[in-house]
Amino acid sequence: MSERIGARADGGTPMTLIAIEEHWNHPALTDAVNALPDDRRDPSTALDELGDNGALLRDLGDARLAAMDEQGIDVQVLSLAPPGAQPLDAADAILLSRQANDIAIAAVADHPDRFRAFATLPMADPAAAVAELERTAGLGCVGAMVYGRTGEVPLDDRRYDDLFAVAASLGQPVFIHPQIPSKRLRQAAYEGFDPMVELGLATFGWGWHLEAARAALRLIVGGTFDRHPDLQVVLGHWGELLLFWLDRADSLSRVAGLERTVSDTVRSNLHITSSGMLNPTLLRHALDVTTPDRLLFSTDHPFQRPSAAEIDTFLQEFPSEAARDAFTSGNARRLFGIGDQTDAA
Repeated sequence: MSERIGARADGGTPMTLIAIEEHWNHPALTDAVNALPDDRRDPSTALDELGDNGALLRDLGDARLAAMDEQGIDVQVLSLAPPGAQPLDAADAILLSRQANDIAIAAVADHPDRFRAFATLPMADPAAAVAELERTAGLGCVGAMVYGRTGEVPLDDRRYDDLFAVAASLGQPVFIHPQIPSKRLRQAAYEGFDPMVELGLATFGWGWHLEAARAALRLIVGGTFDRHPDLQVVLGHWGELLLFWLDRADSLSRVAGLERTVSDTVRSNLHITSSGMLNPTLLRHALDVTTPDRLLFSTDHPFQRPSAAEIDTFLQEFPSEAARDAFTSGNARRLFGIGDQTDAA
């Protein structure tokens, strides 16, 4: 492994770097999503095949490890690229989620000092999603990645309450990943341009992030965290715009009859990751509205590819060594139970 980046100012041991939103693909699941009728398929899968994304997403071995070494990343938490199993019928979602999870778990077993994994859940069948979360937690997964809706059913629907209860009881954080808006919303808000511009507007340029922020906000105002105060949720991309609108979102707390304000819930139940957006302005704002123990490092592999030098430069922006160490690995170790054996990698 290459020498770790970000050496301490006192010349001590360089930090461990844990990246927690690092994607891969299960081709059989992707094929099943792409075979869906037009009104149900997710056109964002086209982004997976741009350039060399497809090859990188399918690799869970030498090429991925080489890229990690080049960036100075010690550990990746593997997560299936969007849309996961979300658009699939229940039977297909159950089968292909289990397949994907078994592949990810095997990759962790092959490289226990370099990988951990988020589970993919068959959300079309809430009881099966609970069973798969329990199964994968027992096999070493450190959480689950979900999306804001399944078909027309939002994540805050009470049919998923048992899932959140189990996630809280098992200490399994839930990562809410961005998801393409529904076809009706895309037609109303994002069409009228070249197809790739429409896709970009609806996904990485804007729509993805509104969808994820709305899903998290709906969980809050729906009382999910009042019912499950130990539940921990992760949002990417510096909070998916939610951190920038907390003053207004707090106005919902009273009308929703919440036990805590939206801001209080964000600071106690949400964790925020960088998703490869190494912008000091975003860091400073996140630290203004939440605390260093809520921030996590990620690169959003392979869609963002910061170099080791860019990562190192960004890490110098932290106000203290303690805050920097929390961001690079300390918070991830605590939240996901990643043990000190990674230091020996």
